[in-house]
Amino acid sequence: MASHYFQIIKRVLATSVIIGLGGFASAEPMHGIAMYGEPALPADYTALPYVNPDAPKGGTYVQSEVGSFDSMHPFILKGRAPYGFRAFSFDTMLGRSYDEPFTLYGLLAETVETGPNREWVEFTLRPEARFHDGSPVTVEDVIWSYQTLGTLGHPLYHGAWKKVASIEPVGERGVRITFNVADNELPLLMGLRPVLKKADWEGLDFEESSMRVPIGSGPYIVENVDPGRSITLKRNPDYWGRDLPFNRGQHNFDELRYEWFGDGDVAFEAFRAGELSSNREFNVVKWNTSYDFPAVQSGEVVKRLIPHQRPSGMKGLVMNTRREIFKDWRVREAMILAFNYEFISEKLNDAGDPRICSYFCNSELGMKVGAPAEGATKALLTPFAADLPPGALEGYTFPQGNGSERNRRNIRKAMTLLNEAGWTVDDAGQLRNAEGAPFAFELLLQSGAAQPSNVADTYIQGLKRLGMQVEVSAIDRAQYKERSTDYDFDMTWYNRPLSMSPGNEQMLYWGAEGVEKPGTRNYMGMNSPAAEAVINAMLTAEGREDFLAAAHALDRVLTAGRYVIPVWYSPEARLAFKKQLHYNEDHLPIYGDWAGFQPDVWWWSEE
Repeated sequence: MASHYFQIIKRVLATSVIIGLGGFASAEPMHGIAMYGEPALPADYTALPYVNPDAPKGGTYVQSEVGSFDSMHPFILKGRAPYGFRAFSFDTMLGRSYDEPFTLYGLLAETVETGPNREWVEFTLRPEARFHDGSPVTVEDVIWSYQTLGTLGHPLYHGAWKKVASIEPVGERGVRITFNVADNELPLLMGLRPVLKKADWEGLDFEESSMRVPIGSGPYIVENVDPGRSITLKRNPDYWGRDLPFNRGQHNFDELRYEWFGDGDVAFEAFRAGELSSNREFNVVKWNTSYDFPAVQSGEVVKRLIPHQRPSGMKGLVMNTRREIFKDWRVREAMILAFNYEFISEKLNDAGDPRICSYFCNSELGMKVGAPAEGATKALLTPFAADLPPGALEGYTFPQGNGSERNRRNIRKAMTLLNEAGWTVDDAGQLRNAEGAPFAFELLLQSGAAQPSNVADTYIQGLKRLGMQVEVSAIDRAQYKERSTDYDFDMTWYNRPLSMSPGNEQMLYWGAEGVEKPGTRNYMGMNSPAAEAVINAMLTAEGREDFLAAAHALDRVLTAGRYVIPVWYSPEARLAFKKQLHYNEDHLPIYGDWAGFQPDVWWWSEE
């Protein structure tokens, strides 16, 4: 559902990088910072280009969540905290424009300055910045927040913090952070850390989850919490930053309410009944067949397609290579061959969305599918040639079927690969290795997840033809979070949205540390020196071509690794919403329906 989707992409965007037009901006105090070149908006800009700067204030926005929550501490791994609370109650030093690949503008910080080689970054706090209790945001709060999040917070904060040599005050309102490695993205990452009130945490264990509501500084405050069921955020009439150019046209609803449901079907019925403001539909079949209810017919509910320019990301069934059964690339290729994509897409998706062709498919960051590596991309990968999976240098394409239900040709190819990997079918039709152990694994799913369940049901039929034994386990969200955090699965559903700004977070997704360290996004357990090397090349690239070469190289390593059995992606979002909801249809952000879009820049109007 929408909530889980945006929890994922918030973490994507918590750490990210992209190229712009050229080198770095000059080292002087600025109103914003771009990864390369200058920010698109001048110092005297009045609003972000995709907002309605004159949007009226008022109304209530109600969004569905699936599952439950048991914590109001969104900055640690432990517990399940509401996404909306983190997003709208805590300000950061800089805020992101989603109409540029990776550009940040001053929020808590009045200015940002970097060294000539981005070896340090300095923020100057706005004197008017306040927490919700009216106390000023201080340099001491900033330093404590960065140190605490970097050491005790969620693992997504740890990687960048390890690259910090020092953090120190500069005068009354300045904070300088000096880095210990060359990494062009770090100044931007430091601008996206939430700032907490130090005194609010005195005497508390930061690593323990609880239902205590911490003090923030953002545009919304918590009005009501019904544990596990709902949370209501109220627009703060005393919000210190309401008149900033960055915030103009944003945060227009008086209330944001999040309601939790047992599964997506129940949430959809609540939307049909008028209990929810909007619904984000990921299933094209459902979009085409189930959105003809009376409210749509009468015009009370509006349907819109929101295009975007983002990479496809990767979605499908991921194989855990920590498990012996999936260590061999030939086995993983066989699993992909056994997935009858064309038939499944027609059955479940009306063949309405294109297939994912690589991790950065649908963007200039993606490799040339099936073509050999060339130029700088080849040069980056060649030192690792002996250890790269087949196809990384030569070119790789996900196998295609003929659309028939039996998928005979690909099943035969899969069996050949399994035989080469030491698996054969016995007289009873069971696939076994040389020691006689069966090819048996668990497919772990979260209960109530309709698309993964439907995909798995069809896929399993092909696996049975290969003599495999598959047990499907559907567990509740709390159990699923615990097991996925600890990588306690053989195969599970995987959804990794990727932004136009891949950077430090890529190490969290694919880095070797995640093989054993819980809570990273390295679900597949990959341990690839080549991947880490090209990620580092991305982080230190000094120009557009170097960055693209590194991104293409990473895409090759990931795709040829055959870790995920991919399904399809949507080049546009499908939104249905009450007619009183509005957005700037004349200027959509390049990220489309992404973080920072709904409800951030929407508004309520009866007209």
